[in-house]
Amino acid sequence: MRILYGVQGTGNGHITRARVMATELVRRGIQVDFLFSGRAPGGYFDMTPFGDFQTRPGLTFVAREGRVCLMSTLRQSRPVRLIRDILALPVKNYDLVLNDFEPVTAWAAKRAGVPSVGVSHQAAFLKPIPKEGENLGARLLIRHFAPTDVQLGVHWHHFGQSFLPPIIEHRRQHGPVRGDKVIVYLPFEAPADIEALLAPFPHVEFYCYHPEVRPEDRGHIHFRAPSRQGFHRDLADAAGVISNGGFELASEALCLGKKLLLKPLQGQFEQRSNVLTLRRLGLAATMHRLSTRALEVWLSLPPAEPVTYPQVAPRLVDWLLAGDWHNSERLCQNLWQEVVFPDYCQLPG
Repeated sequence: MRILYGVQGTGNGHITRARVMATELVRRGIQVDFLFSGRAPGGYFDMTPFGDFQTRPGLTFVAREGRVCLMSTLRQSRPVRLIRDILALPVKNYDLVLNDFEPVTAWAAKRAGVPSVGVSHQAAFLKPIPKEGENLGARLLIRHFAPTDVQLGVHWHHFGQSFLPPIIEHRRQHGPVRGDKVIVYLPFEAPADIEALLAPFPHVEFYCYHPEVRPEDRGHIHFRAPSRQGFHRDLADAAGVISNGGFELASEALCLGKKLLLKPLQGQFEQRSNVLTLRRLGLAATMHRLSTRALEVWLSLPPAEPVTYPQVAPRLVDWLLAGDWHNSERLCQNLWQEVVFPDYCQLPG
């Protein structure tokens, strides 16, 4: 089987999920080519697992000061280039287009009649699950941004639907956790605003990864440039994570038993819905603005316990190879039977 794998590159979450899948696909000897869109070619890092990958401009959202900027997003969009890229992509050379909310490969497969399977967190929003901030524009975006023949959602709970549990790289906890160490990943906030939030808590060592900073220690606040290896090294012994409402980092934090404080990107329906979901499940605290009071309360909370999620990628690849792509119910049911939530988790009826 030859697969073209399209991945949305605007955030690191889609890439993280694709990296787990890439390892399993290569292990099985499957020929797979990767195409990423939504980020400038020089903006990708730690991409070795994807081999000689392709990039396209695609479509992306511009965020400033913690919220989506609609006008800048529209100015940056390049619809003519997008259409040209869709028309020019040679998808007929592939048996399957696997897609993680990436528009160029999805629309090219649809146009050429090549089978396509979407595996993404966004696909979960096609079903009746907890949502906040949904409007007509959001519904149209989720349905038509990257349409595929099969849409397989990924979520923290199944909510009675045929969803996959999170596709994450399982890491064992080595060594003790430092109760005074917290990871901060708020890439859409200004570094000065983050520093102002953290400054009143000198008893906590904050490790802040941000695309606009250089490595620098300012007392108990340690700024770090994006680095997958460095981030996971710091995450390993941290007690908690402060981040936006993205899916993949929260998934990894849950699996490692890190307590979560989440601030959704304002104007971003998916992040607002993610934060709502984790709050309802009792798996995260939330704030809708950078609040020292919210941080103070969260720091006083007891440690979190891990959510046990199974290894999804090997079973998903088995399912892809079997070719019965319109029947995912058994795959999903079997995976959810292996999930174990902490006792304090507030599971829906």
